[in-house]
Amino acid sequence: MSAPQMALRVCDVRVSLDGQEVLHDVDVSFASGRWTSIVGPNGAGKSTLLRALAGLLPTKGSVFLFDQDLQALDHKLRAQQLSWLGQNESASDDLRVWDVAMLGRMPHQDWLAAPSAHDYAAVETALKATQAWDWRERSLGQLSGGERQRVLLARAMAVQAQVMLMDEPLANLDPPHQVDWLEQVRCLTSQNTTVVSVLHEVGMALHADDMVVMQAGRVVHQGACADAATHRAVEDVFDKRIAIHLLDGQWVAVPKL
Repeated sequence: MSAPQMALRVCDVRVSLDGQEVLHDVDVSFASGRWTSIVGPNGAGKSTLLRALAGLLPTKGSVFLFDQDLQALDHKLRAQQLSWLGQNESASDDLRVWDVAMLGRMPHQDWLAAPSAHDYAAVETALKATQAWDWRERSLGQLSGGERQRVLLARAMAVQAQVMLMDEPLANLDPPHQVDWLEQVRCLTSQNTTVVSVLHEVGMALHADDMVVMQAGRVVHQGACADAATHRAVEDVFDKRIAIHLLDGQWVAVPKL
């Protein structure tokens, strides 16, 4: 059996913020067409690693997107292949929901060109997938935090990139819409999209295919979410304050008092 293609590879990556090194010689790979969740305690470097994968931070070492040096890639091509949903993403409150989602199509458009029929179809599909279609004529400022998050997710999905990076995508989402998000991720991976997400909710993160466990700016484990070794690594970085069990056919993280 041939080895799976790697959508993203990180080799000896170090990142310093405000003069302090926060990622230390990180080596990790993300398989194409799979969902990988990144977990770890606060300050582990999860969001920093994700921003390095997106090319949003100066790094020492190398990041490869489908075996191409990320920093050497044309910016437009990179934006077409790699979509990003960050924490506390901002957009003008005066913008219509439709226009916010259409921003995801910018990497595919020529300068000052009108949106194409494909652009319109991609935005409609993304807004319907995130259940934001009915708000398309409303301004972003009229929406709740959870509704805004769904619109920003639609913007990221409208890119139709091969790789999606999402930092705390479940912020402000109630449980039913968190389940919707899980279904959307599974739909994306079924279409061979690679998804990498940072999640605080360990129980939700266990639904992924693979997991990267971080602590103190280092990757301490990478493996399948169903593997016992992955469960032990997660329990260890959280100081045994959680335990992972199988409940009704699903892995869950239970707090330990």
